[in-house]
Amino acid sequence: MIAVIVNNAPPRLRGRLAVWLLEVRAGVYLGSYSARTREMLIEQVEKLIGDGDAVIAWDAPNDAGFTFETFGASRRMPVDFDGFRLVAFRPPSDA
Repeated sequence: MIAVIVNNAPPRLRGRLAVWLLEVRAGVYLGSYSARTREMLIEQVEKLIGDGDAVIAWDAPNDAGFTFETFGASRRMPVDFDGFRLVAFRPPSDA
């Protein structure tokens, strides 16, 4: 299972994701593909996310049962805590 959640994604990326995955809600895409297809989707998101942000999660043989990657500007960032992947928050910007 692959889940892709995007915010402020350009239409080109949303269209690419819609070709491979089912958009179950605005910006939430789901599907079940091989690791090779997942890597292709990750490359597309990384290349096309622009000013938006995205998270991609998929099944993995670890204690949590999944892993994830984030792309773009977001306050959330993945951190490794003794081999377990967690999410840390950056402080809000004063801009």
